[in-house]
Amino acid sequence: MEPFTLVEQEYFLIKDWNEKFPGLTAGFTTKNTSGHNQSQFGLNFGFHVNDHHDAVCQSRETLSELIDFPLDYWVGAEQTHEVHIKKVSKDDRGKGSNSYDNAFKQTDGFFTTDEGILLTLCFADCVPLYFISADGRAVGIAHAGWKGTVNGIAEEMIRVFEKEGITRDNVSVVIGPSICENCYIVDEPVIKMVQNRLDDVGKKTYNTIKEGQYSLNLRELNKLILLNCGLSEEQIRMTSFCTSCHHSQFFSHRRDRGKTGRMMSFIGWKEALQK
Repeated sequence: MEPFTLVEQEYFLIKDWNEKFPGLTAGFTTKNTSGHNQSQFGLNFGFHVNDHHDAVCQSRETLSELIDFPLDYWVGAEQTHEVHIKKVSKDDRGKGSNSYDNAFKQTDGFFTTDEGILLTLCFADCVPLYFISADGRAVGIAHAGWKGTVNGIAEEMIRVFEKEGITRDNVSVVIGPSICENCYIVDEPVIKMVQNRLDDVGKKTYNTIKEGQYSLNLRELNKLILLNCGLSEEQIRMTSFCTSCHHSQFFSHRRDRGKTGRMMSFIGWKEALQK
C-alpha cells in the first residue's frame, strides 16, 4: 500500500505513521501551492537553485503554517551527497531553517530523540529515507542520491539508531518519492559502484539499455541495502511516486535539465503544547 497520502496540494504525509503516533509530522512536499508565491519555480524549498531568497522563505513559511510546525523549530543542511548524519536536539532549532549560512555543513542525514524539532532535507530526484523507532521516540531522515546510496547512508542511519540503544529490528523505514528506474539512466562507473555495494546480494537493481548505459532503480537499491543489513521486508515500505514521471506534482532535476526547484522531506515530533 502506498505510504504517502496527499493532504493538501502542497504536501503528502506518511499517513499510517501520523495516525499511529499522534503529534508526529512526517511527509514530503509537492511543487504546487494555492497561495501567492514569488518563486520562479513554484513551491521551492532550495536556497541553492538561483531562486529569490525571500520566495524560498515564503515557501517554508507556507509549509510551516500548513503543518503547524514553527519555522524556527526546523533544522536544515547543505547536502553534499555524503553519508554524514548529525544528531540534533532542541538546542539546534532554527539552523538552516531560513538560510544556508547557519545550516549544517556536509550533512545528508539527521537524527533526534527530541520533541519540538523538525528534521528537513531537500530533493529533486534523490531518494528520501525516513526512519522511526518502534516506540516512536527516535526519528531520522536521510538524503540518498546514488553516491550516498552506494556509500551506505541507509546503513549508517541504522548504526546511529543502534548507538542510541535501538536495535535494528525495532526500526521502521519509508522510502519516499524519487526518480524511478525508467527515468534514471546511468553509466558504467556508477554501475560498477553499485555492483561493489551489492557483491553479496543476488538480486540486481539495474538493467542494461545499451553498451555503457543502464537504468537504475535507486529506491530498490536502498531497500536491498537495508535488507542486507538485517531489516525485514515488513520493516520497509516504498512509494510508487516518481519525481520525473509525476510531473504535475514534483520537481525533477533530470527531467527539468537542472533548472528546477526542490521539494522537502520532513519528520519531527511536535511539543506537548503544539499537539
